[in-house]
Amino acid sequence: MMDAEHVWMGIGFLGQAFFSARFIVQWLASERVGRSIIPELFWYCSIGGGVTLLCYAISRADPVFIVGQAGGLFIYGRNIYMIWRERRRNTALPQ
Repeated sequence: MMDAEHVWMGIGFLGQAFFSARFIVQWLASERVGRSIIPELFWYCSIGGGVTLLCYAISRADPVFIVGQAGGLFIYGRNIYMIWRERRRNTALPQ
């Protein structure tokens, strides 16, 4: 039977998996085009990992980890907002 400690450890590992996945996504996308790029999926993986690890940090009551993850979420969210804003501008322009 799983206790709360094991559940939170699983959540922590899930967050780390999201963060690992974002670097694989970035690397494969860059290899595909032959230059360094950061695809949109990188930022979604960052948010998934950040939210998951923030929950884990809160469960551990670790203020350093909490502040670090919360700050990162702002940056990831801001990047996604800029991507969406640019997409709206591009679709609003007459062709």
